[in-house]
Amino acid sequence: MEQQKLPNATLILVFGILSIVTCCCYGVIGLIFGIVSLVLANKAIALYKANPELYTDASNVKTGRILAIIGIVLSVLALIYYIGIIAYFGMDTIQDQQLMQEKLEELLGQ
Repeated sequence: MEQQKLPNATLILVFGILSIVTCCCYGVIGLIFGIVSLVLANKAIALYKANPELYTDASNVKTGRILAIIGIVLSVLALIYYIGIIAYFGMDTIQDQQLMQEKLEELLGQ
């Protein structure tokens, strides 16, 4: 029987890369890409383990899975950072540039 590519192997790799690239977009977009990539990778790995002689591109799936995990961790850290900034300064302060400048000067002791 002829070997074929694992389903979504390239998509998993691309989504893993996008999860890292977009982790700074408030953490949400990178988190979505990372989770989707991780779910697809787990399905592809299970399919590969069932019949390893039928499929190729297992390395792309493994690489995409690792990138997705890194992207999820970075996105969660970014999300925690942004939530912490909002909790510390408050939404009103963040939206008002003058008030934000005053709070930063107060924080830095100037």
